[in-house]
Amino acid sequence: MQKVQDNESPGNLVTSRITDFVGEDKSKVFSGKYRGKLRLFLIVVALVVTLDQLSKLWIAANRPQIELLPGFLALVYVENSGAIFGLIANQTELLIALGIAGSITILVFLYYFPPATTVGMLSFALILSGAVGNLINRIRLGYVIDFLSLQLFRWPAFNIADAATTVGIFTLIYSFYKWGVFRKAYERNHRLQN
Repeated sequence: MQKVQDNESPGNLVTSRITDFVGEDKSKVFSGKYRGKLRLFLIVVALVVTLDQLSKLWIAANRPQIELLPGFLALVYVENSGAIFGLIANQTELLIALGIAGSITILVFLYYFPPATTVGMLSFALILSGAVGNLINRIRLGYVIDFLSLQLFRWPAFNIADAATTVGIFTLIYSFYKWGVFRKAYERNHRLQN
């Protein structure tokens, strides 16, 4: 921790918090502009999880086999006892533990390193909502309901939570690129090698 002089009351020293990776002061997390981003985060998580759960309930009740776009996209009913692409099948307890650990990690990361941009906050919201949406199914049913099938690519069936996680990861990578994280890591690695 670092001691800094408080501008509003000269002569008084206050303890400043450690700054995050984009140079913003952590003490501002719940003030001003961060409140709006936090509100957006909570709204996105609530909307995606709700939409994901409602769609899975409808699919489970109706078990459709409908081609939405013939030869390209279909609604199906699939019980996925594994992770992405059916990996780690029938390891429900492990997948629940990983889902809980991942969700907690995201929340801790957001507390200590809040994104400076709305896109960064949105990407974490999408990733968390995807993890929570599938976690609810694993805890409640022991498997995840997948229902969107891209037939053209013979892609495994997926759901809204999977799509949210995928979009969240790509927007996070884009955010890291925009923040210069990759460039800074490359420059640091290059300096260490010389």
